[in-house]
This record gives sequence, structure tokens and C-alpha cells, in this order.
Amino acid sequence: MPATTPTPPDRTAPTPTPEGIHRHLGSRVKQLRAERGWSLEALARASGVSRSMLSDIEREQANPTLAVTLRIARAFGLSLGELLESPGASSAITVIRADDRAYLYRSDRDVQIRTLSPLNLEKDVELYEIRLQTGGALRSAPHYEGTREFLAVQKGQVRVESAGDAEALGAGDSATYRADVPHAIVNSGRGEAVVFLVVIYR
Repeated sequence: MPATTPTPPDRTAPTPTPEGIHRHLGSRVKQLRAERGWSLEALARASGVSRSMLSDIEREQANPTLAVTLRIARAFGLSLGELLESPGASSAITVIRADDRAYLYRSDRDVQIRTLSPLNLEKDVELYEIRLQTGGALRSAPHYEGTREFLAVQKGQVRVESAGDAEALGAGDSATYRADVPHAIVNSGRGEAVVFLVVIYR
């Protein structure tokens, strides 16, 4: 370690101008909407702000009121400050709320899949909560070569299949297996099964 501590650089942020705030808001809304896979119509429904207004905001052609900006922030599950924060001051913590339906990947009578990892990490690492009803199964075609899956059972009983192999798992059990071959997670019990699945791409 050096004998003396270097003087830290001046990190005082310049005072933002109204024009700078509007530019940042437009790009921020567009980024957040893209991360969630929302259309302008979807954001309009979630926020109560018209599609045309949202389009003008993203194109930096609108000067929204505080009330409108707050509605947009709440639609994304953010505070007003979090929506308006500058990129360099963004939080080190990314939160996905339990009721954020943008992350509900699939939902039918047999299987519900909820994404638990940020969408920008897709094709690097993915984390899911999977709920399998009685008799439900999640069968998958081979992923990219070298892909593996890690599974932990929170509730119920499941059978994991990978290529020609199969293993029975109960609550508290975990397994890892090849996912670059046909594979499946099957509810082998009499009630709902809940598992957490991590997909690692190589």
C-alpha cells in the first residue's frame, strides 16, 4: 500500500439544467421501458399517461409536469428521485418487485415462470422462480452448447430429466445438469411444486 492516501478527485456533480433533466428523463424512460419489454401502450396503461405524451417525452419534445413524471416513476416501481437520477449516480442495487408483471415470463394452468434476474443479464445468467401445478411439466429443447442449469426445490417433489437421465428431488434438494440436451422439470408430487432455476450460458 502507498505510504500516503491520494487525494480523492472532486466528485461534486454539476447542477443539472432543466434541458439536461428533460434529455435524461427521455432516455431513462426509453431504457426502462426496453428493459421490461413494454410497448408505449403498455406503459401508458400502467402509468395513466397518454401514449402521445410518453412518445414526446422519449423524443425530448415534452416538458412533463411533476405529476406526470411521478406517474411514470410509479409505473416502473421507482421513486421520483430514482427515475430522475443521473446514470453515474444509479443505485448499486437492482430490485425486481414481486408484483411486477413485466417479469412474469409465462403463466398458464400448469406452469408459472417468473424472471428474478435483470433482463440486461439475459444470455449470461438467468434466475427463475417456477411453479408447477400437479402433473405440470416444463420441457425444453437444447440450449446453446455448454449451457448448464442449477435447480433448487423449495416446495413439493419434482423429477429432473437431462438427456436419458432422471433424478427425483424433494424440498431442500438441488441438482445441476446439462441443458444443451433435451431436458425437463416435472412435478411428480400431488401438490404444487416450487423451484428456483439458474441458467448459466458459456
